[in-house]
Amino acid sequence: MNDKDLSYFKNLLLTRKAQILKNLADATNEAGARRDCGAVDEADIASISSDELIGQSISAQQQTELAEIETSLKKIEDKTYGICEMCEEDIAMARMKAKPHAKYCIICREIVEKTQR
Repeated sequence: MNDKDLSYFKNLLLTRKAQILKNLADATNEAGARRDCGAVDEADIASISSDELIGQSISAQQQTELAEIETSLKKIEDKTYGICEMCEEDIAMARMKAKPHAKYCIICREIVEKTQR
């Protein structure tokens, strides 16, 4: 991958990282506001609890993506970005554009998914 490509993906990853950090901060603020709303009705409390569980699930997914982005940014600095962690071949540019924090090429990703089942 050339320097122009690395710069493109670095900017893409940094933009996504900023969006995730904003999403996590917003979710934290919303959760605090829901808890402080003073709901006393059982249905309202159940709704708040349900919303909090959904928010926690989304936050967990975004934390995972954030960690993957951090790993990818380190790989850009190390000049190992875009190389499959399993077969050590280049990951296709189309895959990198679809998922800039991809760790595996398509073939190796399928192997990983099959072994996790």
